[in-house]
Amino acid sequence: MNNLFIKNIYGAFRFFVKKHMLTNRQIFFEHIAQTTPEPMGLEITHAKGIYLYDKNNTEYIDLVSGVSVSNLGHLHPKVTSAITEQLEKYMHLMVYGDFIQAPQVKLAKKLSDVLPDNLNCTYFVNSGSEAIDGALKLAKRCTGRREIIAFKNAYHGGTHGALSILGNEEMKNAFRPLLPDIRQLRYNNIKDLEQITEKTACVVVEPIQAEAGIILPENNFLEALNKRCKETGSLLIFDEIQMGFGRTGELFAFQKYNVTPDILCLAKAMGGGMPIGAFISSKENMSKLTYNPMLGHITTFGGHPVCCAAALASLNTIIEEKLPAQAEKKGKLFEENLINHPQVKTIRRVGLMLAVELKNHDSMDAINLLIKDKLIVDPFLFNMNAFRIAPPLIITEKEIEQISETITKCLDSIS
Repeated sequence: MNNLFIKNIYGAFRFFVKKHMLTNRQIFFEHIAQTTPEPMGLEITHAKGIYLYDKNNTEYIDLVSGVSVSNLGHLHPKVTSAITEQLEKYMHLMVYGDFIQAPQVKLAKKLSDVLPDNLNCTYFVNSGSEAIDGALKLAKRCTGRREIIAFKNAYHGGTHGALSILGNEEMKNAFRPLLPDIRQLRYNNIKDLEQITEKTACVVVEPIQAEAGIILPENNFLEALNKRCKETGSLLIFDEIQMGFGRTGELFAFQKYNVTPDILCLAKAMGGGMPIGAFISSKENMSKLTYNPMLGHITTFGGHPVCCAAALASLNTIIEEKLPAQAEKKGKLFEENLINHPQVKTIRRVGLMLAVELKNHDSMDAINLLIKDKLIVDPFLFNMNAFRIAPPLIITEKEIEQISETITKCLDSIS
């Protein structure tokens, strides 16, 4: 009886340990909602600059930047210093818009200083999807119209509003009905612009289509789009959530094409690693959210003071260190090192954002090989033959040369 009792106690103890002493990996798969059937599942314990480290202190090179979030790399000292300084003062105080908070005020002023005159008033939110949703509401409020036009193969986020204008039916169909009166046009097709009419509230466009595989505007497409919007009184909304803050070789992508939108949406790299987004327009436009109804747009945590402090430090650093101009030079070096490889069909590039498209291969063939060599790259949502290279803008030319050699060896081994 005693032996049986001890055996039962031991069995109960093992069950308790198994149930309550789970590893982080087990908890990740059991208790965190997954977005894909096979997540990468790397357990990162710390990060610095362009490097990520796992629990075994294995070093990985981040060539994705958290999908264009970490433009200054990880734990940039100027950003972390701004965060620490603000933490010692206050964090959340009140829902958006009631209290005057220095981090919000300073960031809004800096954005106004670096943007055109018609983009002088900022509404801070928490993410890119929220920026898109706010911009859609603003356009409807300003124009009194309902129709929204976007483009095929465009990605704008995962909330209901952002998903409604996303340019991929496979990602949308399971969640219908979505917003009504959405029209999808073909990017770079000037003929399609005739479908923009006096019924159109706004046109939402990525000046450079990111998840389609870095599709650049051709034949003055953005100029033609802007002209058509002016003719019809439709507001032009630029989604620079992935391309903003130096990634393209300019501080903002629209500056490359001399087309200024009516509303600009930002996020990702904006916070230097902290969560923040914004939609920006004129003071006149933004005032429409103040009345009929009051609280026309509202958020609790948008413009969080710690995030705004980080964003201001990040923006100042990007400008002071002239990182946009460096992005163009560094991106070109990657392109020159890889373009002639026999497995590479083409490279589409803007600044330090590359789509490396392969011949006769799914991009996962290369991605899986690269991860074994401790290089983190990822696929595009709407182009499975290409993989993305978008490292922190602080990457050095020496590091690019070394990384290019590793990528070349991996591509050599693809059969």
